Amino acid sequence: MKYSIVIPVHNEQDSVSVLYRETLAVMEATADDFEFVFVDDGSTDQTSSILETIASRDGRVAVVKLRRNYGKTEALVAGFNHVSGDCIVAMDGDLQHDPHDIPLFLQKVDEGYDVVCGCRVARPGDSLLFKRVPSKIANWLMAKMTGVDIHDFGGGFKAYRTEVIRQVPLYGELQRFIPALAATFGASICEVPIQINERRHGKSHYGIGRVLPTLFDLITIPFLLRYISRPMHFFGAIGLASFSLGSAVGFWLLIERLSGLQVYQAHGPLMLLAAVLILVGIQLVCMGLLGEIYVRHFHQSKIARPDSSVLRVIRKS
Repeated sequence: MKYSIVIPVHNEQDSVSVLYRETLAVMEATADDFEFVFVDDGSTDQTSSILETIASRDGRVAVVKLRRNYGKTEALVAGFNHVSGDCIVAMDGDLQHDPHDIPLFLQKVDEGYDVVCGCRVARPGDSLLFKRVPSKIANWLMAKMTGVDIHDFGGGFKAYRTEVIRQVPLYGELQRFIPALAATFGASICEVPIQINERRHGKSHYGIGRVLPTLFDLITIPFLLRYISRPMHFFGAIGLASFSLGSAVGFWLLIERLSGLQVYQAHGPLMLLAAVLILVGIQLVCMGLLGEIYVRHFHQSKIARPDSSVLRVIRKS
C-alpha cells in the first residue's frame, strides 16, 4: 500500500523544514512506499520557496500552490486531488501533530478501517473554561446530531482510504465533519489517542472567528446527512403541513362566510394567516422540486473539472 501525507500550510516558514525531516524519518522507518503532498494555502512568507527547495531535492515530495488563502478545507481538497497513494494521512503544518503518532493511524487502516481520527488527549495551553469545556460540549453535540460516536471532531490529524475520501463533498468549514459525511458512504470509523505538542513557532491561525462558521455547519450537517439526495422529503413535508393547515383554516372560514358571518370583520387576522400558510406551503413544495431537479442534474453531469484554485503543482522532474 502506498501512503500519502497531506499537509496544508499557511505562513509556516519556521516549521515546514523540521516537519518534513521528522515526518520523513518516521515514514522511512514505517513504510516502503510513500509521498508528501504539501499544500501552500497562499503563504506570504518564505514557506513557498522552502517547499520548492524540498521538492527539488526529494522526488517523493509534491507542492500544490493555491492562488490565495482559501482556508483549510479547500487546501485539503486540493491535496486529496493530487495524491497517488491508497491511504492519506492529513496533518497540520505547525508541528503540533507528532509525526511519531502516524504508525497508529496506519495500523488501524491496515486493520480495515476507512477513516481513522486522532483524539486529542492532551492540549497544552488550553483554558479549561474557555476551550476544553466548550470543546467537549461541541463534540458531544456533533456526535449526537451526526450519529457518529467519536470524541474529537475538530482535530486535523486523520487518516483516510483515498477511495472513500474522494467521494465526500467538502467545502466551507466541513473538514471537521469528514467522519460524519464519510459515514453516509458506509465508511468504518475509529479513533486513536494522540498527543498535541506545544506550538514551537508563530501563533495559531484559529481563534474565536471559527465559532460562528462551526455553528452554521452544525446546523447544516444534519440536513446534508439526511436529505442531501432527497430534498423533497424535507421541504415537501413542511410545505404540505403548512398548506394543509392553511387550507383547513380557509375552509372553516369559508363555511363561516356561507353561514352569513362577516368573516373579514370577525376573523381578519386569521384570514391573513391562512393565506400566508397556503403560500408558504406552495413555495416550500416548489423549493423541494427545484432541489430534486438540481440533485438529478448533479448526478447526471459528474464531469471532472480543473481545480481553478490551484496555481501550479511542483514536483521533481
